Amino acid sequence: MKEYIDRFIRYLEVQRAASEHTVRAYRKDLEEFSRYTKKAPQKIEMTDVRGFVADQMKKGLSRTTTGRRLGSVRSFLKFLHREGEISSNPGKLVSAPKTGKLLPKFLTVDDAFELVEKPQGIGFLNSRDRAILELLYSSGLRVSEVSGLNVEDVNTRDGLVKVRGKGKKERIVPVGSKAIDALKTYIIEKILLKRRTGVLFLNRSGTKLTERGIRRIVVKYARLAGIDGRIGPHTIRHSFATHLLQGGADLRVIQELLGHSSLSTTQKYTHIDLTHLIDVYDKAHPMSDKKDG
Repeated sequence: MKEYIDRFIRYLEVQRAASEHTVRAYRKDLEEFSRYTKKAPQKIEMTDVRGFVADQMKKGLSRTTTGRRLGSVRSFLKFLHREGEISSNPGKLVSAPKTGKLLPKFLTVDDAFELVEKPQGIGFLNSRDRAILELLYSSGLRVSEVSGLNVEDVNTRDGLVKVRGKGKKERIVPVGSKAIDALKTYIIEKILLKRRTGVLFLNRSGTKLTERGIRRIVVKYARLAGIDGRIGPHTIRHSFATHLLQGGADLRVIQELLGHSSLSTTQKYTHIDLTHLIDVYDKAHPMSDKKDG
């Protein structure tokens, strides 16, 4: 099985230009499937795929994780079928465990402002953290996109940043004036420390700040701001999209800004906005049932 998995992984890297994170997830899922079946691809049947799904649920994995692993197996078998290695895709008709729709968590506007303004004072680390938080909220970037930025990607004059998103697709997104000011301050601090590397965001050691490092920064300042719950960079991304929608932005504009390939991915924010509208109605409208009594 290993040689077939390796071929599929090479296909993802070369033909699909998949990210390192995506490739790593696929490999992990397929190696788990291989350990379960202990069969060559030509011997795999639908019952093996169904049994794998049941086994993952029995081990206590969530329905979401189990569904993702099934998706990896389906894609793998589809690839082998297209390559002529197997006569049919035995995973094609296997259903994923049903999951409830989870709406993305987002911050209120006040909490978002409180969070991005929390890093105070001068110095390399404070200015870096402020620039990261301002950029996340101003442009709705993924944590991987922020980590992958180079200095040359930021156009402080025109307020734009060039981003490499999923599948290494590039897009240009606008950056707000406060975020631009924060980026200018950070870049000056970076120069003063003689950090001449082209990578934009650096850690204490002067090397590239990782995605994990950025998550730690967000969690740190969320706690300092007194924001409850599990907050991460993706929470800020959701907040960016939700606040734009609540402000009247067109859904297709939000799609472009977020780098979503499908509008259906962006449409989940309409559910959040509907919840917001109902809440406002319940609190403010004189005909609301909540006002009775």
